Amino acid sequence: MGSVTSTLRVRNLKLSIRPADDKLARMIPDKLTRREVLTGIAMASLFPVGSLKAESGASQLCFTSAVEMARLIRAKKLSAREALDEHLKQIGRVNPKVNAIVTLVAEMAVEAAARADEMQARGEQLGPLHGLPVAHKDLFDTRGILTTYGSPIYKDHFPTEDNIVVERMRRAGAIIVGKTNTPEFGAGSQTFNTVFGATRNPYDLSKTCGGSSGGAAVALACGMVPVASGSDAGGSLRNPAAFCNIVGFRPSSGRVPNPKAGFAWSTLSTMGCMGRSVADLALSLSTIAGPDPNTPLAINEPGDVFARPLDRSFKGVRVAWFKDLGGVPFDPRVRSVVNTHRATFESLGCVVEQAEPDFSPAEVSFRTLRAWTAATSYGKMLQQHPDAFKDTLKDEIQRGMKLTGEDIARAEVAHSLVWRNFQQFLGKYEYFILPTTQTPPFDVNAPYPTEIAGVHFDNYIDWMKSCWYISATGNPAASVPAGFTPEGLPVGLQIVGRDKQDFSVLQLAHAFEKAMGFGKRYPTIV
Repeated sequence: MGSVTSTLRVRNLKLSIRPADDKLARMIPDKLTRREVLTGIAMASLFPVGSLKAESGASQLCFTSAVEMARLIRAKKLSAREALDEHLKQIGRVNPKVNAIVTLVAEMAVEAAARADEMQARGEQLGPLHGLPVAHKDLFDTRGILTTYGSPIYKDHFPTEDNIVVERMRRAGAIIVGKTNTPEFGAGSQTFNTVFGATRNPYDLSKTCGGSSGGAAVALACGMVPVASGSDAGGSLRNPAAFCNIVGFRPSSGRVPNPKAGFAWSTLSTMGCMGRSVADLALSLSTIAGPDPNTPLAINEPGDVFARPLDRSFKGVRVAWFKDLGGVPFDPRVRSVVNTHRATFESLGCVVEQAEPDFSPAEVSFRTLRAWTAATSYGKMLQQHPDAFKDTLKDEIQRGMKLTGEDIARAEVAHSLVWRNFQQFLGKYEYFILPTTQTPPFDVNAPYPTEIAGVHFDNYIDWMKSCWYISATGNPAASVPAGFTPEGLPVGLQIVGRDKQDFSVLQLAHAFEKAMGFGKRYPTIV
């Protein structure tokens, strides 16, 4: 791929924004003035000492939590236009270094922010994300905004409708600033494509940010947006979160509905969001989760369950600690960082035991069903545009096209088995903890790692088993910042919960985050 510079596209488009329900009522003290907020005087109290370097050109507002920023706007200490202006400056300052936001709609965002302020001035009901800038993954259709799916086939594609996540966040008051980079059709946990190039890791520009929600993770880590959407099949919300020192969460299948999914009964892929903190992520999730009559697996529970307080006691809670997932290789640096935190969970009151279920059926189910899905989704397109696909995705599609009905049936049986094994295992333990990734961030010029701890790979998903073994279960899983390697590369810890117990996972992630605070160590490039 070679050296990559930002290939940001700017579109001056007009879109409407709809009013939403008012779900945040808490206000900040009146003693804070708008001038203090914008100059960062009041904001200084929101950051631990040393978390944002004094020489940084970033406004501290850009690293204010989404929860706090929403309060500031609602308290009229900050306007939507002022919040947008600071984030647009940050995008201009940092994005050329990392190539995270690949389509920018600045004029559209300015107009939407002005309408948001006018709504507030008229006393209209405000949504939970009112006035907050958001960037959407370039896999998500955005009405009237360039959406490429990371493929040259769609390099000039402008959808006429919004994806449901985009629609729900828009309704919640978020201001769309642009689209974030993703690998071709979201395939693989390394964010690069021939349309926009690679997205770089803000903690080391020579490394990958992971993927496939890599652009979203980098945009959050660099303070370019407080809210970002994403999706996850084999780890795409968790892997880049771990690589970029933010929080990622794969919700339970059906938690965030997808009424336009071609595979409506499949549990492999789910949409969701990311955040710089668990509370920020929960706020965003509260606006996109919830039932939908056109999604057969949709969970019939309102999204506002995620707006509840996250604190709880974990005294006596049984937690299973990973061993080796049946022989999966882990880089010693990752294993060392994660294993240090067994004592952290014990300090929270948890009873921690080393135990893990049998994930071997996932080897059959995930690989086969993923290849079958790829072949069904892109097989005809590959025949029409054989030179438009990267080799790894092309190989997977071709493998899927050779599958027989017997192969798929065998995979479905294995899928059922891995689900039952895991649910039975979590009958004894409330949580399962393991590393999010098997390796730290690797060379941005490498499509995927070919070796970890002496074990060699010839497939582009073999290095991601610590994520896609969990995907095969369909259970909710969060990646939380857990520390850094000696080289300063982020490491994520993965918390997996019981079936459909998404809020419970976020509660433990929140407790761990409060205990350690690694997410407050921001990239030096910002």
